[in-house]
Amino acid sequence: MSKSLQKNETAEVLYGRFHDLLLGHNFAQQQLGYIHSLDLDYGEKLPSRTLLEVEEKAQKNRNKEDTKKLKYIAHVNALLHQDVEAQINTSLEDIDYIYNDIIHIQDNIPAILDLLSVTSASVGRIDPLVKNLLWLGDDIVKFINLPQYRNDKDPKKAVKVDDPSLGLRYLGLDNLKLIIPTFSLKHWAPFSTMPFRLLKRKLWESGMATAIAAKTLAELNDVDPYQAFVLGMFHDVGKIALVRLYLRTFETIWERQIKDSLDNKEKELHDALLELKPDPLCLRNLMVEHSVELSYKLISKMAFKYLPIQTSMEQLASKTEFSKMDNLAKIVTKAQCYSQYKKLKEHNLVEADEVKTWFSNYHFKITELKTLASTSLHNLQLSIVH
Repeated sequence: MSKSLQKNETAEVLYGRFHDLLLGHNFAQQQLGYIHSLDLDYGEKLPSRTLLEVEEKAQKNRNKEDTKKLKYIAHVNALLHQDVEAQINTSLEDIDYIYNDIIHIQDNIPAILDLLSVTSASVGRIDPLVKNLLWLGDDIVKFINLPQYRNDKDPKKAVKVDDPSLGLRYLGLDNLKLIIPTFSLKHWAPFSTMPFRLLKRKLWESGMATAIAAKTLAELNDVDPYQAFVLGMFHDVGKIALVRLYLRTFETIWERQIKDSLDNKEKELHDALLELKPDPLCLRNLMVEHSVELSYKLISKMAFKYLPIQTSMEQLASKTEFSKMDNLAKIVTKAQCYSQYKKLKEHNLVEADEVKTWFSNYHFKITELKTLASTSLHNLQLSIVH
């Protein structure tokens, strides 16, 4: 295998491993074939009384029944997920449905982000667009009143903001360039991702880390930091859409099949369906196969006039060779790589030689890695005075 192919293969493997981790640390370890310590036999078993012949026969029958039941449940799960995947594939062809009904992207968000990208931007032009988004106005008011942004040393001078318009003026354009994309992604995230308990937070952290890393790299490479931050934040919006879509589709089809099995008095099928829950492997594969292309379609649907990120996102979606990408696409690819590396390293799911190959694949410079290593990927580092 050539070095180039080996590098690409390593990048693909680690990309998949990151998606395993999104769905849970134990799931990621299972995909790697790790054996948990609780499953190990550390010595001879403690002596126990000998089973009577009748008991031994009953136990064997129970084991046989358990195996038969598990096989049947697995069969029902496979059939259910065939229907789920077929419905998802149909839904993915309707980008308007994904945009409006699954994520609920409101037109004012692309309009605000567009305005922030032009030299004539002003808080006055953004204000009416924010006022039409009640959730965004509320988020801005809550944010500007956080303790770290208030002058608590002198209560008389501390100003409590209760109007979004005033909050926008305190924040200023530079801070809004970071806050609006951040709040947007947070708003689009699923309300609940159960049974994948931490998935919502991990999706949010992934977007934040990639955006901050992209902005940092852009500043080192004479690329527009705002464009890099927005694309870094939104590059995985398709993943959020797929999680929402999968959980909704599973629930709808599962409930329908539960009802049908009851109506048809199919007790064995009904009992098996009750054992089922969303499948991490199915969701993982959907994200790996479809999320980048879906992100591109959603960003295209946003129809930015002045924020030129669509072409770069298209290069990410089409898996353009790294050396042939434009500078913005290269920056975001590196940022995604580095943010995923940090998360895998945190969970001891990546080896030093894999990291070396991964970074080499994307031509990281020593100065870039040193700067990223000293940068917090979880804090916007805003400066607000009021």
